[in-house]
Amino acid sequence: MQRARGHGIMRTMAKKRLPPIEVGFQAYAKGSEEEFGAVRQVRPQDIVIYIEDAGDTIVPLSAVTEVIEGKVIVDTQRLDEAVRRAIASAHRDEDFP
Repeated sequence: MQRARGHGIMRTMAKKRLPPIEVGFQAYAKGSEEEFGAVRQVRPQDIVIYIEDAGDTIVPLSAVTEVIEGKVIVDTQRLDEAVRRAIASAHRDEDFP
């Protein structure tokens, strides 16, 4: 617990609680409009996301900032460099008309 300065109030610093994540939800990098993968597994401390051209990748729940309408928003700055590279290259081989 932490005492708020000057107020004599005790409060608990709680972690932000996210809505439930389900298998099949699409994964997006924070600030991006294009999905980079899909949730394949949900575990107590992390989720497994299939990233195109990289396969199943473990993403810690601490990197998930929001869960909205079947979308998982991931703060890529909280991920290691290899995962950030995989996300950045997820759609590089797609042909656009």
